[in-house]
Amino acid sequence: MLNRFRPTIKGFLDPLARKIKINPNLITIFGLIVAFLSAYSFAIGNLLLGGILIALSGFLDIVDGAVARNNSSITPFGGFLDSTVDRLSDALIIIGIVYGGFVNWIFGILALHASLTVSYVRARAEVEGIPCGVGIAERAERLVIIMSGAFLGVLFGPEVMLIAMLLVIVLGYMTVGQRIYHTWKQMNKDLK
Repeated sequence: MLNRFRPTIKGFLDPLARKIKINPNLITIFGLIVAFLSAYSFAIGNLLLGGILIALSGFLDIVDGAVARNNSSITPFGGFLDSTVDRLSDALIIIGIVYGGFVNWIFGILALHASLTVSYVRARAEVEGIPCGVGIAERAERLVIIMSGAFLGVLFGPEVMLIAMLLVIVLGYMTVGQRIYHTWKQMNKDLK
């Protein structure tokens, strides 16, 4: 869903990324550190700081790719590292939310499982040569939901985080279903 904003973001970010002469892998690692700080903020009960740090972590995730593209420093390891750090960041943030008592552990586990499965299905489809960036709740959407839950939780009470996590669970599993169906359709199309 948020992919439709990519051209606008790219137009804004590319000129800035050309000026950044840092190895994009360092930006990726810094993004992981920020995600850890977000998780820690949630764990100690600070919804506002947790939400702000999710936004910063997500921004760094966009910047590292832009720097790699614009400075001719795209590498297979960089792509691997970025994808791995994304999974670690998602897990840390959800663990922090659970530890902070904002949601019951079962909802945290389901949100984590949904998030990881969305990514796994895409990776597995792409091993089969099928591009699979489809679905209603890719990583960016899930992070926006959690971030929004944090900000709304500051205004209306921390119970809002439960709604955000339930949305991550439901939309995450819907995305898994969409990706499985998409892959099945592509594989059957190739057989005809």
